[in-house]
Amino acid sequence: MTTEKPLGSVIQGSLSKGLEVRLHADVSVEDMRVGKFLVVRGVRSHFFCMLTDVSLGTSSDRILSNPPNPNDDFLIAVLAGSSTYGTIQLAPMLMLTAEREKQQAIFNPNSSTTNGKKSGTQNLGSLQPQSSADIELLPVKTIPSHFSQVFEAKETDFRAVFGWEDDPYRRNFAIGKPIDMDVPVCLDLDRFVERSNGIFGKSGTGKSFLTRLLLSGIIRKQAAVNLIFDMHSEYGWEAVSEGKQFSTVKGLRQLFPSQIQIYTLDPESTKRRGVRDAQELYLSFDEIEVEDISLVQRELNLSEASIENAIILRNELGTGWINKLLEMSNEDISMFCEEKRGNKSSIMALQRKLERLNDLKYIRKRCPKNYVSEVLQCLDGGKNVVIEFGSHSDLLSYMLAANVITRRIHGSYVRKAEKFLQSKNPCDRPQPLVITIEEAHRFLDPAIVRSTIFGTIAREMRKYFVTLLIVDQRPSGIDGEVMSQVGTRITALLNDDKDIDAIFTGVSGGQSLRSVLAKLDSKQQALVLGHAVPMPVVVQTRPYDEQFYREIGDIDWQEMPDAEVFAEAEAAKMDLGF
Repeated sequence: MTTEKPLGSVIQGSLSKGLEVRLHADVSVEDMRVGKFLVVRGVRSHFFCMLTDVSLGTSSDRILSNPPNPNDDFLIAVLAGSSTYGTIQLAPMLMLTAEREKQQAIFNPNSSTTNGKKSGTQNLGSLQPQSSADIELLPVKTIPSHFSQVFEAKETDFRAVFGWEDDPYRRNFAIGKPIDMDVPVCLDLDRFVERSNGIFGKSGTGKSFLTRLLLSGIIRKQAAVNLIFDMHSEYGWEAVSEGKQFSTVKGLRQLFPSQIQIYTLDPESTKRRGVRDAQELYLSFDEIEVEDISLVQRELNLSEASIENAIILRNELGTGWINKLLEMSNEDISMFCEEKRGNKSSIMALQRKLERLNDLKYIRKRCPKNYVSEVLQCLDGGKNVVIEFGSHSDLLSYMLAANVITRRIHGSYVRKAEKFLQSKNPCDRPQPLVITIEEAHRFLDPAIVRSTIFGTIAREMRKYFVTLLIVDQRPSGIDGEVMSQVGTRITALLNDDKDIDAIFTGVSGGQSLRSVLAKLDSKQQALVLGHAVPMPVVVQTRPYDEQFYREIGDIDWQEMPDAEVFAEAEAAKMDLGF
């Protein structure tokens, strides 16, 4: 017989509103925390549930009107469990039936028997999955019966639901542990890269650390190749750790020296930080489209009339329209407007404000070579690319460069995907690409989302093997249609009600999870829900520390002599034709 101790009994509930559970007398309500993972053992099914609320109850209003003296320990103990009790609210997320257990033999048949015969709930003993291939969890379409017992989740329950990192059938990555257990909670990285995903949380909750964790897992498991727009130079090389004392953490290049290539838009800043063998990256005016200018319309303080006249200039002057505009005199503009019906004042304002782009160090009138093609060569060769912005961390620089580069890379992937769809040859299949952007609400604002390449990618759902990893502190600023397409959401603490509402856009049963999100700690806790996990779960996120470096990175990178490191970099450049 099982020796597990039940926590309480189901007393009422519904499929839409969840279950109410009365705690047993010997269970302290203070041990019940929002976000806890519990298992309800019904007659025919296990129900995997999340604790969403905790409350106190009494059997009589007379107790509330005449409560016992706080020092009367005896009377308090007499009332506890019978006249006063604790209740918890559970949201069932998944179920596993006895029929499925019988077909696939994933329960331990010796865990609960009576004289060698199984009966009732005893048929649902502890889970003993042999691999993820043995388990098929089902959506909840019913609820357990009255007085079904509720138990603490065990390691085998977590394994049944979230798998384990060394699963031979899946690319699983442990993102953290439950808030009250030492058991890894895994993301299925193959499902993670199938759709665009988001990391959300207010400032200071550790979004950058979470992003580094996930990117490290994708790189180690080779689930996809990554293009990372590193706005604040936090991902490529080492970054400053948060805390009272100054310390640094390793970047992706330090963890995976042979799998990461850093490009920089500010070579001087990158050199000052001691980054090894970073490649310079420049963009020319010829590569900037009207759509790119429209994206930074707010930053350049351009009117709608200026954008409309930019379209006229592009149509009449061709690819090099910006260079030609900047070289025009007032007389040239007047002649152009007379011939092409442009608005002189709008074109002059456009010319004046585009002069600001000359101040960006990475912008050239013309480039001697195609730097974006070099980035594509790296990605095609299976190398992950980090693009550092250095001193160009303002929104104008970041949004313009990210949009120009992404648009061209996406265009290349569209052509490769179409070739693969035509040939059906596995050799032509593009490797999945994950593009990481920060301040995502600036690119995915409802007013401009349909004119940006990032809005296009977010809505495509990997149609062309390209997805986004969006990092943002204001999810309410992201277009609702885009948020509904975000596959997996990893959310740290948020306080604004609009941001919390945005997180649950398109999520069934999201209302019951609002209280869970609102009660997260401000550091190293996150609510994970969506495509890459079978059910929502609150995790204590995995520490990004020396132990993590040893577990996931190239352990011996520090022992390599500098000569070998630079020789390896030169060889890689020769392979890519630099």
